[in-house]
Amino acid sequence: MSKRIKVLPSLAISLMTVGLLPSLSLAEENRAELMKAHRGGTVRLVSKSAGGTIDPQINYAPQYWNYFPGLYDGLVSFRKAGGVDSLVVVADLAEAMPAIENDGKTYVFKLRKGIKFSNGKELTTDDVVASFQRIFKVSSPTSGTWYNGIVGANACLAKPADCTLDGGVIADKSNSTVTFNLTAPDAEFLDKLSMPHASILPKETAPQDTGVEPIPGTGPYAIESYDPNKALVWARNPHFKEWSAEAQPDGYVDQFELDFGLTEDAQVNAVINGQADSMFDQPPTTRLAELGTKYPNQVHLDPQLAFWYLPLNVNLPPFDNVKARQALSYAVDLKAMVNFFGGRNLATPTCQVLPPGLEGYSSFCLYTKSPGAAWSAPDLEKAKQLVGESGTAGQSVTIVIDDGEISRNIGSYLQSVLNKIGYTASVKSISANIHFGYIQNSNNNVQLSVTQWYGDYPAASDFLNVLLGCGSFRKGSDSSPNISGFCNQTLQDQMQKAMALGITDQAGAAKLWAAIDQDAMKYAPLIPLFNPKQVTLVSKRIGNFKYSTATNAWAYTLAWVH
Repeated sequence: MSKRIKVLPSLAISLMTVGLLPSLSLAEENRAELMKAHRGGTVRLVSKSAGGTIDPQINYAPQYWNYFPGLYDGLVSFRKAGGVDSLVVVADLAEAMPAIENDGKTYVFKLRKGIKFSNGKELTTDDVVASFQRIFKVSSPTSGTWYNGIVGANACLAKPADCTLDGGVIADKSNSTVTFNLTAPDAEFLDKLSMPHASILPKETAPQDTGVEPIPGTGPYAIESYDPNKALVWARNPHFKEWSAEAQPDGYVDQFELDFGLTEDAQVNAVINGQADSMFDQPPTTRLAELGTKYPNQVHLDPQLAFWYLPLNVNLPPFDNVKARQALSYAVDLKAMVNFFGGRNLATPTCQVLPPGLEGYSSFCLYTKSPGAAWSAPDLEKAKQLVGESGTAGQSVTIVIDDGEISRNIGSYLQSVLNKIGYTASVKSISANIHFGYIQNSNNNVQLSVTQWYGDYPAASDFLNVLLGCGSFRKGSDSSPNISGFCNQTLQDQMQKAMALGITDQAGAAKLWAAIDQDAMKYAPLIPLFNPKQVTLVSKRIGNFKYSTATNAWAYTLAWVH
C-alpha cells in the first residue's frame, strides 16, 4: 500500500480561490475586438497516453470528449460557456430549437443553410439521417440507452447492419427539415442529441469504427493527424463560418497539438516550464502543495458530476455471488481512496452512484461500520464473515487497472485488502489508451477494475441507466458501459418509469431515482469510491480560461494564448 499523501492547507486556500471567480460571458463583450486581439497561435497539450479511437460516435472516454465539441456538431448542443451556463441546450446545426408535437413524441428540426464539413461538402438532411442510422450500425455505446426510444431503434439494435430507423428519422429535402418520432415522450431527448455520439457526419462515413482515421466535421477545427503513439493534431476548419456564438463559436487558437507519452510528473514540469499549455491527467498528489503555493494563478479547481468506482463482474466468480460483492464493499477504506486522489479538498467519499447536485441525490451508505447517511469506516470483520458465507474464500481475483499513478495506488491497496479478507489477489496494469475498452469487453473476463464515470449531461439516468441498465451491456463489445454486466429487470422497469415520470413530475421522478440508487446498491454491482474535483493546470500563456460543467473540462475553444 502506498504512502498516503496529506494535502497542505495552503493548497486548499489557493485552489479554492483560483479559477472560480465570476467573469463576463463572451456575449457581454465585443467578440470581434477580442478575436482581433487574441486570434492565432498554437496550444500544446500533453497526456500520458492516447484516448483510443477518434470516431465521435464510438469513443466514450473523457479525454477526447473534451475535444469533440470543437470538431463536431449536433442538431443541438450545450452552450459553449463556463460553469452552469454550459448546461443550457441551444440550437446548433438546426436553425432553432425544434417544434415538439404529438404529445412530446415528435421533434421537427430545420437545418441551417450553408454549413460545410471540413472536406468542403455541404451539410444536408441526408447526412442527418445517415448519422443516426450509423449510431446503430457501429453499435455506439449509448445506442441501447439514449437512442433506443426512436421509432425503429429496436430493429436496429437487433440487426445493426440493416438499420434504417424506418419511420423514426425522416428527412424532407424540400424544406430542409428532419423529423424524429419517438415511441414515448423522453424528457432528456434534447440532452442526448447534444452529446458527441449524436454528431452529424457525412453520409459517406464508413459504418464501422474509423479508428485513427479522422472523420470530417462541421466545427471550427478539424483533425489533421493522429498517431496514438505520438500525437493528435487539430487545426482550423477552412470551411467553417460561425453561425452561432452560443452553439459553436469560432476559436481563438489556430492549432492544438496533443502529445502522448509523458508521465504525470513530466506533464507538470512541461506546463510550469512553459513547454506545454495544459495537461490532461491530474497532477500527482506529491506535486499538489507545490502547485497550490507556487503557481496559484495557473491552477483551477472545479467540481465535477463524476465518481470513481470499482465495477464488479456479476457474471464471473467470485463476484457472481452477491455476498462476495458486499464483502469487498464493506472492506474498502474510502478515506484511503480519497487520499490517493489528493485528500478531502480534491475528493469526497461516496457510497452511491448518483453524485451530489444531481436530481435524485440523497446521501446514504450501506456498506460501512455504521450504516447511515455517510461513510464512517471499513468493516473488515463483516467482510470476512460475508466471504465465509459466500463460499468463495481462496478464489483468485485479478484487478485490472490503467497505468496512471492513482489507479496504481488503488490497485495495490485493493490487492492487500482482498488478500486480508480471504482471496488470492493480483494486479494487471494496462495502458490507459486501451483500458476503458478492455474492461468493458466481457470476452476479457475482467473480474474487478478501477475506473471513473463523468456525467454526460445532468440527469440521474445518465449514471444509473447507463452504468447499470440492461441495455448498456453488450456481450463481447468494447462499447459496453455496463461493465459489471448487471441486469435486474425490476430495477430496469423502475428506471423506465422514472424517465417517463420526469416529463410531467420532476419532483416525483427525483424521489424515484433516489430509491433506485439505494435499491441498486443493495446488489453491490459496483463499489463507489469518491466524487472528484478537476484540477486543471495551465501555462501562463492561457487566457480566458473557462470550465464547462457540461463537458467536465475546460472550454478550450473559448481560450486564447498570449
